[in-house]
Amino acid sequence: MSEIYDIGYRHYDGPRLGGGHATRALAVHSLRAIFGLGRTARSKIMPFALATIMLVPAVVSIAAMALIQQRAMTYSGYAVIMQAIVAIFLASQAPTVVAPDLRFRVLPLYLSRPITVTSYVAAKVAAMTAALFLLLAVPLVLMYAGELLIDLDGPPQTKEFLGALSMSLVLAVLLATFGLALASLTPRRGLGVASVIAVYLLSTASVPIIYSALEMSGYHSAASWAWLMNPFWLVDAVQVWLFDTPSHAEGAYPGGPLPAVIVVALIGVAVAVLAARYRKAASR
Repeated sequence: MSEIYDIGYRHYDGPRLGGGHATRALAVHSLRAIFGLGRTARSKIMPFALATIMLVPAVVSIAAMALIQQRAMTYSGYAVIMQAIVAIFLASQAPTVVAPDLRFRVLPLYLSRPITVTSYVAAKVAAMTAALFLLLAVPLVLMYAGELLIDLDGPPQTKEFLGALSMSLVLAVLLATFGLALASLTPRRGLGVASVIAVYLLSTASVPIIYSALEMSGYHSAASWAWLMNPFWLVDAVQVWLFDTPSHAEGAYPGGPLPAVIVVALIGVAVAVLAARYRKAASR
């Protein structure tokens, strides 16, 4: 004898929002996960602690402007000075965006909906870019607001502020794509963290050594290219070319638009690696 149970299933008759809405929802979900929103209290400690540390120099700069009526820190150099904190944030949070879906193999479930591999990658990159941009931009906005309120002698450094803000977005895109590409190569979060921080430390430690070796050997022109091996100095080189700001490296950068071309090429390579990685994961 068989029985039929009414489990209350009803067909959905509401509006079909489509793939665009699903992609935006995935991006918002990923952004919330980066800052630990909707997760345990322990998940919030690292991102919010690093965000607080990023604000400290801006607060000190505002205090200095109020006390001595001089600017203590430039807008254009903020990202370079705070690059270690930004790198730690990227290394700790990038695996949060990509590792769980790879580890638990839920990507085919996402792709069974109107989300494609391209839109999935776009959502993840957008979320990581937004998080990094907030990390970089909020201190700059705070410093600029402080400069306007304190009303120092002379006009405010609006051009430098806007240039630094736009370069923060470029840097956020570059770091987000590369950080996610590195973290996506392993489903283990710990290995993802280690891979991102190892690449950053290698690029940071090797640049001064290569630069000094080339300078001592008399290859002054070639030495300037060594700074472009680090993403923060690479974007700073673009900033110097576009906005005529001072260099924040020990030596000069190579002039011209080539650093900007390198940035665009690196972003393209990183996005291609991400797309290939997720196509492979989705086919399993």
